[in-house]
Amino acid sequence: MKKMIIAVLAVSLLSVLTWAQDGILRDNHPDEYTVRKGDTLWDISNTFLNTPWMWPEIWHVNPQIENPHLIYPGDVIRLIYLDGQPRLTLDRTVRLAPGDTKLGPSVRVLPNEDAIPAIPLDRIDSFLSRSRILDLDDLEGAPYMLAGPEKRIVVGAGDTAYARGDFSGDIKNYGVFRKGDKYVDPETKEFLGIHAQSIGTVSVQSLKDDIATVKAIRSTEEIRMGDRLLPNEERSVDSIFYPSAPDTEIEGVILGVEGGVSQVGKMNVVILNRGDREGLQVGNVLAIYKTGELVRDRVTNDRVQLPDERAGLLMVFRTFEKMSFGLVLEAERPLSVNDKVRNP
Repeated sequence: MKKMIIAVLAVSLLSVLTWAQDGILRDNHPDEYTVRKGDTLWDISNTFLNTPWMWPEIWHVNPQIENPHLIYPGDVIRLIYLDGQPRLTLDRTVRLAPGDTKLGPSVRVLPNEDAIPAIPLDRIDSFLSRSRILDLDDLEGAPYMLAGPEKRIVVGAGDTAYARGDFSGDIKNYGVFRKGDKYVDPETKEFLGIHAQSIGTVSVQSLKDDIATVKAIRSTEEIRMGDRLLPNEERSVDSIFYPSAPDTEIEGVILGVEGGVSQVGKMNVVILNRGDREGLQVGNVLAIYKTGELVRDRVTNDRVQLPDERAGLLMVFRTFEKMSFGLVLEAERPLSVNDKVRNP
């Protein structure tokens, strides 16, 4: 299924807030910008603003455009001032005749998938509907791959294999998941969940007792015996991102990085120890901090903890009860597991 990320910039003209702080605009900001294919909301926001996630705060909805919440290549974003406050407005390109265009407020019917995304979709595509954080019981109690054809221990797309477990119900397609790291909160020592890595998809062909004959219809790597099968989630594949600061105070850490490495860079997917119960929402932006170094004061000979240093930004794109996935959008210096995350 095709996935997309739609950047929602404001909900109504009444929701536009008066911006009273200095420094929202970049010193070298343009007066207008024409949206190009390949742009993202974050790129465009960063062109105008020092704090890109605050885009909705100065967005001015044009009521003459049918859906001003979607931005398309060719649209022109202009910086204007209303009552002395900066506002960004949208002009939509109108096609008159082959080769002729003009700019102006109008209605243009376009498929939603042509709208620019909030962040690079290809970086998180597989995470939007596949990778999960699970409780131990949910994973250990799930059906599992039992045997491949001719006693093979790995199978791939197109192969027929066998699985064992509770296949009751009318579910025909299952996601194949591999048990990943177990995560524990570094401060409270609370068990937070297990990273279930998506490996592929199988379809049940037939069932006898608790043994199912399955066919692998998708695989991102070799499916191994013992990999677990989970029903495909019934959730929207369209993720709506509101680039915003969290509504609650967040103090967390980066627990892991997709790919099993410890170093974190721009556009890496990271796993956080905060989720729904702490108030995190899809689209929330968090600042990343490096823990201050412990140094020796050469005057007093004391050991002194230096202040934490801000080193990057990330955007949350999927949340679970106790954890969440985020994409690193900015990295001013090398980041790593155990770096802290806070409100921007």
